[in-house]
Amino acid sequence: MATRLVVALDVPTFERAERLVDTLSGLDVMFKVGYEALYGFGHALLPRLEAGGHSYMLDVKLHDIPRTVHEGVRALVRPGVALLTVHALGGLEMLGAAVEAAGERAAELGIPVPGILAVTILTSIAPEDLNELGLQGGPGENAIRLAALARDARAHGVVCSVGEVADLKNFFGTEFAALCPGIRPAGSAHGDQKRVATPAEARAAGADYIVVGRPIVEDADPAAAAAAILADLRA
Repeated sequence: MATRLVVALDVPTFERAERLVDTLSGLDVMFKVGYEALYGFGHALLPRLEAGGHSYMLDVKLHDIPRTVHEGVRALVRPGVALLTVHALGGLEMLGAAVEAAGERAAELGIPVPGILAVTILTSIAPEDLNELGLQGGPGENAIRLAALARDARAHGVVCSVGEVADLKNFFGTEFAALCPGIRPAGSAHGDQKRVATPAEARAAGADYIVVGRPIVEDADPAAAAAAILADLRA
């Protein structure tokens, strides 16, 4: 499939998020609802997205014992949720519980099953940070090992950096989805991201989804910024 642009609604107020949704609604984008938006004003934002017919990603990164994650996923699945994240480091049983819960709840509601994406190694973590976490090897090695757990749990795919996508597709096939944060258009500031890539590099690597936040939401013309990234993805 073509690489899909996911715009992170990482903004402090519902009003600003709503303006972004309105501004970008004519473009071929998905939206990502993360901690700031979900915990701050999710009660208003999720119905607004659903009323507009927008599919969105819940970037909740669940990481707990299997039963807790199972019930958390059940509570989060609702119309409009296309993707939902959990941490691969939660282990095989936890990942399986998330996948099972998504399928169960979607069947009860009569809606498509959201894809469970397992977060591997955060793009804010540099190779030298891994030893502090007790992880041996580089980011790529750890991401592939965690991706294997996600595949065995029947997850839809993983969240990883662009640098891991080619190996991921070689090992697990093109149907196993790769969503890549840490995307910055050429010339943009990296912020707190340490393993970054451009939209064109993500497309060339085979990423299924890219997440872009600040380069769009903080631009004076978010629609133009998003349109430029979409053009890079289609070049």
